Amino acid sequence: MSIKKIVPLFLLGSALLFSRNMIGLNINSEDVEIEGAMDINSFAEYTNGTMFIADANYINTEYDSMFGVGLSAHNSFQGQGMEGLSLGLGARFVHLDNFSALPLMAEASYAATFAESLPAASFSLAFLYAPSVLSFDEAENYFEFRAEAGMEVISAVSLYVGYRNIDVEYTGFSSDTFNSSLYGGLKMSF
Repeated sequence: MSIKKIVPLFLLGSALLFSRNMIGLNINSEDVEIEGAMDINSFAEYTNGTMFIADANYINTEYDSMFGVGLSAHNSFQGQGMEGLSLGLGARFVHLDNFSALPLMAEASYAATFAESLPAASFSLAFLYAPSVLSFDEAENYFEFRAEAGMEVISAVSLYVGYRNIDVEYTGFSSDTFNSSLYGGLKMSF
């Protein structure tokens, strides 16, 4: 791994150690991702029900690496039989070699407790899309889809499996799949 890839990974890891929410690591046989999220409401003492989240991730694949930072607003639904459902909207800046984009994000997650004797489970879907107007450098557009399912095995520690598909399109070239893979990981909440 070159110094060009180590520095962003080190900076992301250092910043996430001070995170108040979550840090995660997921892997498969070809790539690794480190991610983190921080509830920024605690810094502003904001208590209106909407949770503002700052997040970051770094994916290192066999051929390239990508860094992303984002900001999103999430709200949980209470009552009407929708307990555990949370929706989020936001944006994330992503960067890889000669490619930068600011995709808009939509995310849905559901936390479920099936029985008191079973651990809590969670399911989430996320879509990110940046058309050409939100794509910079040599980027034409960006699309990302993620699906995850996890289970809390120890208090504040979850194991999860997921699938991600990240497509990037450079100006003047056809769409290219940056990453399309299944992965498994571990998340710790603080």
